[in-house]
Amino acid sequence: MALTWDEFRKVDMRVGKVIEVQDFPEARNPSYKLTIDFGPLGMKKSSAAIRPWYRKEDLLGRQVVAVFNFPPKQIANFVSEVLVLGAVQTDREVVLLRPDAERELGARIA
Repeated sequence: MALTWDEFRKVDMRVGKVIEVQDFPEARNPSYKLTIDFGPLGMKKSSAAIRPWYRKEDLLGRQVVAVFNFPPKQIANFVSEVLVLGAVQTDREVVLLRPDAERELGARIA
């Protein structure tokens, strides 16, 4: 099914910076609870099922790309407010998307 340009424009993807990483043992898949700074748009929380491939210290301070306008989603005992984007490899590894250089927090992805 093809996506129209008008539909694509509705997806609000933004640049954020991970400022806190916590273990999330209650999640079904090995995950972290992330707190992400989106600059003038504020802080948001996200559950990210990336624990097998990323250490907490590697995520702290890292810029990420996230879908900003999904409704909040309850995951176990945690409310995830944004969806951090990653490229899913054939072996199911998730590689997080990020700008190729540090950029403004909250910048819209076009």
